[in-house]
Amino acid sequence: MSTKDEYIRKMHSRLDQWSNEIDALAAKADQVGAKTRAEYHEQIEILHGKRDHAKKKMEELQQSAAGAWEDMKAGVEMAWDAVGEALASVRSRFK
Repeated sequence: MSTKDEYIRKMHSRLDQWSNEIDALAAKADQVGAKTRAEYHEQIEILHGKRDHAKKKMEELQQSAAGAWEDMKAGVEMAWDAVGEALASVRSRFK
């Protein structure tokens, strides 16, 4: 099992990766037709919201007491899973 600091570093790395992927999707959205662009931007806003929620959960985890972080980890994982699933869905939808 990883320590709290290792886990948080891993989550920061994943957040950075997701932000880069969302930025790439946003750039791709600017290169498509108006109707598809609107759909892209709607999905990108949803991704931003899910990513921001996951980031908030991670920040709560960072501020948690040493013994409580394991209990909070499940909530963080659910938020991360939601971002990952949403990102995969948007990627496959707009290939």
